[in-house]
Parts: sequence; structure tokens; C-alpha cells
Amino acid sequence: MSPMSVSPARLARIAVLLFAAIALALAGPVRAERIKDLASVAGVRDNQLIGYGLVVGLDGSGDQTTQTPFTVQSIINMLGNLGVQLPPGTNLQLKNVAAVMVTSSLPAFARPGQAIDVTVSSIGNAKSLRGGTLLLTPLKGADGQVYALAQGNVLVGGAGASAGGASTVINHLSAGRVPGGATVERSVATALGQGDFVHLELNDTDFSTARLVVDAINQATTIGTAQALDARTIRVKAPLDSTARVGFIGMLESLPVRPAMQMAKVVVNSRTGSVVMNQAVTLQGCAVAHGNLSVTVETDTQVSQPPPLSGGQTVVTTNPSVSVEQTPGSLINVPDGANLAEVVKALNAVGADPLDLVSILQAMKAVGALRADLEVI
Repeated sequence: MSPMSVSPARLARIAVLLFAAIALALAGPVRAERIKDLASVAGVRDNQLIGYGLVVGLDGSGDQTTQTPFTVQSIINMLGNLGVQLPPGTNLQLKNVAAVMVTSSLPAFARPGQAIDVTVSSIGNAKSLRGGTLLLTPLKGADGQVYALAQGNVLVGGAGASAGGASTVINHLSAGRVPGGATVERSVATALGQGDFVHLELNDTDFSTARLVVDAINQATTIGTAQALDARTIRVKAPLDSTARVGFIGMLESLPVRPAMQMAKVVVNSRTGSVVMNQAVTLQGCAVAHGNLSVTVETDTQVSQPPPLSGGQTVVTTNPSVSVEQTPGSLINVPDGANLAEVVKALNAVGADPLDLVSILQAMKAVGALRADLEVI
């Protein structure tokens, strides 16, 4: 083979890359993102931890022990473990103690001795956790093993005050955080790939984005290093040495990729009337007639007062009335919309409020004028 000759396989690959470049140019400028923003390394994830504990030192804002017997039981068990035995039948009336659930997230590759943040949430009827101290609480994983121990002062980002039956509260007082309040006692083995390969998992399933990520990796390394197993998983050949593998994955995560445009989608919240659509949504021309129907119910209360010394009784009567008013809707021509700005302008021309817009979008989807996937949540 001469130095200037090119194999048919390489010509086919050049043609594919050239076609992709032309498609990206025609689609307009798209912001490049790092692979670490689009995908994660398989097996590298956090693990949730949970525990039950007590917060003490509250300023009279703790649980009402008559309504939360588990708080009293926890105090008795804790004192027993510390060598304090209460007489049988002791009725504890505590105001400065609150039962709480302690949650945290164990990061990947965490090692014993590392400090992690914890969240403390009241499970009783405590008014506030402000100023309290979390006592030593074991945090367990899904397998029932203890992975961390939590203890420390609870920080609550709120305030409250009450006097004379009146009270005011700013933010939330029944939950707080203990920064660096837990110490890792057991690590979780995290396999950074298996054998010669590591796997990247895309955050969103998309065939086009998977192809673009594979092309970016193969251009930066050797052709054939990355292979797409499906629309979400990409297999990448990596060095066997641990140091070289960490550096290789770090290089992969920094590679820029222009992700493919997502499918056209409109998300409608039927409870709040919120409507959100992405850039790919388009409209075909259609006509919309929109009118409002309002129902008004009024009650007129009248009081019949008898004359003085007549011996009669005061009678209260109500006269309800119901009225229905319908605003006539005009037929509005909705033009084609080739981009999001034109779609928004066309929908605003209809003059519907967000709740009515939900019904209009559903009707547009039914007749085929809305070129997008409509999801109602």
C-alpha cells in the first residue's frame, strides 16, 4: 500500500465524521459540554446512610414526652448504657430533648476517618432544634452495617419567637445540619472498571449523544478505544495500572462534546398550570377558538328583627344566587412556529391563561399541530 493510499474503512469513517460536522454546522451553534457533565463512571456512586438519635440541650422546645413515648424510651435506654439506672415507674417530663432521624450520603472512595455532613430531622413534635446537640448516632447502610458515627452541634437556618399566644417563625426549625458531623468508620469497595475496560453511563439515554461521545474519545485516543454498547452505556478500554487509569479517566471527563439536541418535549403540570418546553418544539399552522366560562356563587344574608317587646325572635335568612357567564371565543389563526420564540409568540397570541393553555396544548397535540411529546405530570 502506497503512503498516499487510504483504506476503504478509513474512508468510510472520514465520511461519517464529515457528515456529523456538516450536521452540527447546519444545526447552529451548540455549547460544548464536558463528558463529566454528560456521563458518570459506572460503579462510582454515593451510598445513603440513616440513623436514629437524640438531640439534647434545647431551650424548652423539645418533644412533649406524653405524646412521643419513644423519646422517653430512648432516654432511658441511653442512660442505662451509660450506667444510670432509673427507678421503675419514673415519669420523665422532658422539654429539652428531641428524637431525630439522621441522614447522610457516603461518597464514593470515602475512607475511615473522613468527615461528612449529616442532616438532622425531627420525628416528634419538637418546636425547634435550634441550639441543640446531636448525641453519638450510628449511621447504617442498606445492609444494616454501621458505616459512620455522627455527633455535633445542630445548625438550624431559621428563627422563631412566641409570647402571649402569638408566635412567628422564619424558615424551618424542625431540621438542621451538622457540617462534618459524621466520621466514616467503614469504607465501601468501589471497583473502577473491570479488567481492561471502564464503562461510562450517560445521564440521559440518547443514541446521538452516545455516538458523539464515542467519536470524541476515539479522536482524543486511539480509534476503537470507545464503543457504544447501547444508547446509555459506553465501553472504554483503559490502562490496567491504577495510577494510569485514574489519569486516563480524568482526561476522558475533560473532553468537550457537543451533545445532540434532545427530542421535542412539552411538560405540563396539571396541578399548578406550569408549562415548560424545550428548544426543539415546533408548531404547524392551526386555528384555535378559546373562550372562558366563569361560574359565580353569591349568598345574600338578611336578618329579620322583631319589634321591641313583641316577644318575637330574630331570624337570619340566606338567599343564594348562581350566575354563569361565558366569554365568547374568537377563532384565532396560529401560524407555523419553526423555533421556540415563534412558538411562544403564537401561544401568547391566543390570550389563554396557563390553566387554559394546558387544554389547548392537549388539543393541538391531538390534531397533530404540536410537534412535540406532551407529558402531563
